[in-house]
Amino acid sequence: MAELFSYHLIAPGDRVLCAVSGGADSMYLLCRLLDGASRGGYQVGAAHFHHGIRQASDGEEDFVRAWCERHQVPLHVGHGDVPNAAAQRGQGVEETARALRYAFLYDTARREGYTLIATGHHAGDQAETVLMHLIRGSGLQGLRGIQPRQDMLIRPMLEVTREQVEDYLRRRHVPHVEDESNADPAYTRNRMRHQVLPLLFELNPQAVHHIAQAAAKLREDAQLLDTLAQAVPGVTEGPEGVAVDISQLLAQPRPLVMRRLAQVLTGLHIHPSQVYLDGLYGLMAEAQSGARLDLPGYVARKSWNRLDIAPVREEKTLSPVPLRDGYTPWGEWRVECRTAVCPQEKGEGLWLIPGDYVLRPREVGDTLQLPKRPTKTVKKLMIEKKIPSHLRPRLPVVAQGERVAAVALLGVDQAFLAQPGQPARSINVTKENEDHA
Repeated sequence: MAELFSYHLIAPGDRVLCAVSGGADSMYLLCRLLDGASRGGYQVGAAHFHHGIRQASDGEEDFVRAWCERHQVPLHVGHGDVPNAAAQRGQGVEETARALRYAFLYDTARREGYTLIATGHHAGDQAETVLMHLIRGSGLQGLRGIQPRQDMLIRPMLEVTREQVEDYLRRRHVPHVEDESNADPAYTRNRMRHQVLPLLFELNPQAVHHIAQAAAKLREDAQLLDTLAQAVPGVTEGPEGVAVDISQLLAQPRPLVMRRLAQVLTGLHIHPSQVYLDGLYGLMAEAQSGARLDLPGYVARKSWNRLDIAPVREEKTLSPVPLRDGYTPWGEWRVECRTAVCPQEKGEGLWLIPGDYVLRPREVGDTLQLPKRPTKTVKKLMIEKKIPSHLRPRLPVVAQGERVAAVALLGVDQAFLAQPGQPARSINVTKENEDHA
């Protein structure tokens, strides 16, 4: 049995945090990790999360505490109120329990200096996962099943069957608790475990093992595609989100595009569900400029040949303010104004005739006559300039009374344009660290 447990996932010097519910799988995992710690040169600690769902949870925590104390295993315990959190998030109890549990595991590992987190998923779990993805119509991403390693998260038991787990515990006289929810047919995974897998076993006693083998083969294919997708051009990832050159990305085969989008979402800590992936692809390939797609904590906006995925921010209402010499903060813009003599070559910035001006957002009916051009609405000029729709309502407008004197990114109205050699007001508008607008 030793070769079935993937000790190769652990390197000498690692500190492994073992997720322990007290059930058979997690007790097997903890014992096998302890079995190999001395010869493997790594350390083991345990983590137990109390979900606050069932009355039996108190007893399970007590059991884990007592076992770890008896075997001198460092234990870290966390508590959560899953039903309340699920109601607040508008999510299912299973999904919320998993999210809170993994958040606790990662927080504990980072705080306590663990290098790896181990969970007790076995071959049966792998088969269940693959089959559940299959009946949902998943592609390769889902059919490859549970991955043995994802960053610091490892699953050393994916080649171990449930029968082998129970045999080990029985021979070693290792106690464990039974979670009654594992028999509840209300959960899809339980129906798969207790109804579907037994039927497959009747057809082929090696069904679980063969499904796990198939998942391993598909993981190899998926890893190759992941590598190819990572090199796809047109995607720029930064601290404030992601920018996509649509024509560059869509020039690639659709499978690579979809995989690259999945990588982008994963990097933003968004689950790359098929709904989101199809939505992003449709936004790029079919939607008009200005269309958007809401994502958890982010919004994706199309602006002609560019797609921006940026964090959702609560935008404050921008009120008109007098434009004075010096620096004026206005929303996400930086407006610098000074009195100067208009040069022959105006270069960057806006050069206006002297006067009192205010800084305000665009209003319905605003017009602007750029030099040697007919008067047009500011909205139409913004569209012609291909200014993204989400920037237009917050683009700085310089006004005098009811008349628009200038607009950032567009220019100065002919009636307010300063002449070379004459006194003027020089205005530079910048957004964050970008060049002058």
